[in-house]
Amino acid sequence: MPKRILQGTVTSDANEQTITVLVERRFKHPLLQKTVRKSKKYRAHDEKNAFKVGDTVRIIECAPKSKTKRWEVLEA
Repeated sequence: MPKRILQGTVTSDANEQTITVLVERRFKHPLLQKTVRKSKKYRAHDEKNAFKVGDTVRIIECAPKSKTKRWEVLEA
């Protein structure tokens, strides 16, 4: 099974080797046909602490790194 790749914006880099990424998805509501925006935050592993708040990054699924981290940064 292929690993999912998501793109989002860094909202926090306060923790060591961890960033919080806000991923937004848009879809049409099935009944109302209105475009709906939903967002979700993911905690991703950032080995070198390279990314700062506001950066756009791509993250990929990985094996669990900690209790909350299941993603790692692929690239900027």
